[in-house]
Amino acid sequence: MSWLQDLIRDQQEGRKRLAALLDPDDLPTGRDWTRFIKGLSESPITDIFIGGSLLTSRNVKDILQSLRAHYDGRVTLFPGSPEQVTPGADAVLFLSLISSRNPDLLIGRHVESGMRIREMGMDVVPTGYMLIGDGPLTTAAYMSNSLPIPSAKKEIAVATAVAGEMLGLQAIFMDAGSGANQCVSPSTIRAVRDAVRCPIIVGGGIRDAAGVEAAWQAGADLVVIGQAIESRPFQLEWIPQPESFRAKAKARKLV
Repeated sequence: MSWLQDLIRDQQEGRKRLAALLDPDDLPTGRDWTRFIKGLSESPITDIFIGGSLLTSRNVKDILQSLRAHYDGRVTLFPGSPEQVTPGADAVLFLSLISSRNPDLLIGRHVESGMRIREMGMDVVPTGYMLIGDGPLTTAAYMSNSLPIPSAKKEIAVATAVAGEMLGLQAIFMDAGSGANQCVSPSTIRAVRDAVRCPIIVGGGIRDAAGVEAAWQAGADLVVIGQAIESRPFQLEWIPQPESFRAKAKARKLV
């Protein structure tokens, strides 16, 4: 079963997923790296995403090779550029920045990397990527040379997600951006959830268990946390259990 098929099955059965986003430039090194990966393996994290909007000191290939030596779970590339696509992952999010009007990120970079990705033989997940937020400017918005969808304009987010699904994109990723002051609001997630059938991924600005569970409750199938883990790499006990959330959600329906 492919990564996407697995996510769709989890969506249909009401199971939630939780990904740790690892930016190679912001990770521990040496023995701390091994300790960090051991902690992630023992945490409720179900997936690891690797990538970043701007990498200056470390590359995805080295991190991926080291990660594979210590981690047995699902690893997916979340590339900020074609150079970040490297063999060894289970899947790659083939991101089309549908909230943008920048043609380079709608199709240009895909042409550059498409044949190389096919030769690698990994699962490809055509993903509609939407930046949502009001500032300050995040790295993702600056590097993509695009304006996010304003938080208060959820009707634009809905129309954009629907158009992406109609174009054949098989997942929608709503992102406030790394280091965002606010996460994507539950009302926006819920509005998009009501409008599309495909899996929804949500990330950016989520700093605690309450934020993760609020996104799940609103309809996110997979929640991504990055900076909250980077800032506390050895304090992961706060991360919520997807199965515990599912059990609580079932109990609420029975009441």
